[in-house]
Amino acid sequence: MFKTIIDCDPGHDDIMALLTILAHEETFEVLGICTVAGNNTLQKVTRNVLQVEEYLDIDIPVYMGMDKPLLLDAVPQPAGHGESGMDGPVLPQPVRKASDKSAIEFYRDVLSREDDVTIIALAPLTNLAVMIKEYPELKDKIGQIVLMGGALNGGNINKYAEFNIWHDPHAAKIVFDSGIPVVMAPLEVCYAGGILIKETERFKNGKKVSKLVDDLFSFYLKYAIDRGWDKTAIFDLIPVLWLLRPELFSCKTGKVDVVLDGEDTQGQTIFCEGGGAHTVLYDADREACMKLFFEAIDELDGRYS
Repeated sequence: MFKTIIDCDPGHDDIMALLTILAHEETFEVLGICTVAGNNTLQKVTRNVLQVEEYLDIDIPVYMGMDKPLLLDAVPQPAGHGESGMDGPVLPQPVRKASDKSAIEFYRDVLSREDDVTIIALAPLTNLAVMIKEYPELKDKIGQIVLMGGALNGGNINKYAEFNIWHDPHAAKIVFDSGIPVVMAPLEVCYAGGILIKETERFKNGKKVSKLVDDLFSFYLKYAIDRGWDKTAIFDLIPVLWLLRPELFSCKTGKVDVVLDGEDTQGQTIFCEGGGAHTVLYDADREACMKLFFEAIDELDGRYS
């Protein structure tokens, strides 16, 4: 079982990743959810995860982290996720609140008492970088960081970079240079393991969790549909699927470096195979990945009826 902290900026795909984690209680012990500015403001992404918890009547502690990158300004992305950061679902206003303890304090406390913690990082890496800088003696308590981020061949926010790394490249460099084992799911493997537009029809069955997923897709698919694509990536789902079934993925090991600046290169991830503590995923069994996702939602439909 993975003792897990989820570091995220919900976000449609963050929630689909979270749902898949919830469906696998035998695999993941979720110690807490940390939020960070990325896809949208810290306040909005925190509200989004609390709304989902309210909808499902679950109570995983939520800790608010950094509200801006280390050295740059926060740059929300409403084109991808809407003004709320998670447009589409109409969810109850949360009664649940985030903890008074910050995400950085939470990391400190958990890593002081736990060993071999897996961090699933689905957002800019600002929280992790701050934790490593403030508490370097605790980084060896992290077994691995499994993240969605980076690109091998071309970006989605500038010519070469993926958004999460671009948003806070200085934080990403600290994480990749920390010596902590990192598994990176870049854009390429997310597209390789994506969902066909026609496959999303299966969620129109009226059941509680499928309805949430269908509502998420009602906005999330627009970007792909407007471009005439027949498939889209569920980006943040891929690191979770790798933890569940690593044999579904092709990977290489080596060293990832991060470019800190440049109009076309800020956030670019440069991978050199061999001689590093980084694993980079580059291909996936798409049908098997989606089967795993569909089974997770079916499991939750039975649980949260």
